[in-house]
Amino acid sequence: MENLEECLICGAPLVYLESDERMECEICHRKENSKTRCVNGHYVCNDCHMRGMDAIIGLCMKAESKNPIEIIEKMMDMPFCHMHGPEHHVMVGAALLTAYRNAGGNVNLEAALQEMISRGRSVPGGACGFWGACGAGISTGMFVSIITGSTPLTHESFALSHAMTARSLGRISEVGGPRCCKRDSFLSILEAAKLVKDQFSKEMEIGEVVCHYSSMNRQCIGKRCPFSKANH
Repeated sequence: MENLEECLICGAPLVYLESDERMECEICHRKENSKTRCVNGHYVCNDCHMRGMDAIIGLCMKAESKNPIEIIEKMMDMPFCHMHGPEHHVMVGAALLTAYRNAGGNVNLEAALQEMISRGRSVPGGACGFWGACGAGISTGMFVSIITGSTPLTHESFALSHAMTARSLGRISEVGGPRCCKRDSFLSILEAAKLVKDQFSKEMEIGEVVCHYSSMNRQCIGKRCPFSKANH
């Protein structure tokens, strides 16, 4: 049976509101403003949506693969990961950090992963539609920022991390909406792998990418997605 996952409480479709409403998380009961709830009124905050995500550190520290797609798909199979959600804003950068290290990149992986979690958590769910900047694409900029030590006062690394985010968001915009966290994660990772090869002379292993998640996505764009099984 297809698992058309939306609301984590009842499975019903989500609705996106024009303006913030005060909502109470069904899991932790924290109250906060949000534009997102399900059609039955349930709301789950970003922190509860990402509960258990720290498990990626153990996965990444043990990983030997140079393929960031392979690494992120292992994360996607973990219990904390849902079809859509802000966990992808961390997972993209974490997969890239791991593959970069395994491809010979000079990075303290554990410290970098902790930093990636801290930064990625700050990008809320729905940023793709409400900010005009998908969190998966932003995550690639965070990845470059971490490996280059970029700050608001640096020069080349500041420019390069912005260029990375721009490349990812540009590719996401070419495919268009509606949202798919899996598709946008794959698109962003592929752009990052190209930049890493060009700028750092480190080659990640990227094979054919085929989506296995379409049955879980109510908004799947089908053949318009470059990763659709129909296109391979």
